[in-house]
Amino acid sequence: MSTTPELLNRITQNPGQCGGRPCIRGMRIRVVDILEMLANNVSISEILDDFPDLELADVQACLIFAARRTDFPRLTV
Repeated sequence: MSTTPELLNRITQNPGQCGGRPCIRGMRIRVVDILEMLANNVSISEILDDFPDLELADVQACLIFAARRTDFPRLTV
């Protein structure tokens, strides 16, 4: 089982690739595409079948990446 830092290392951002959007392991598979498929009830096994270069850890990395991006404090008055 991979640790969170190992999983997050699977997410790459390159200004010259996909408009600088986060991708998986330097491939042109964007994190947002995987997240949208999951949100639309596409199963992980279907995603892995459709993208043979992906691994389960890549999908896990997308979820952790998204969770980290939404974990920000909000000050209330």
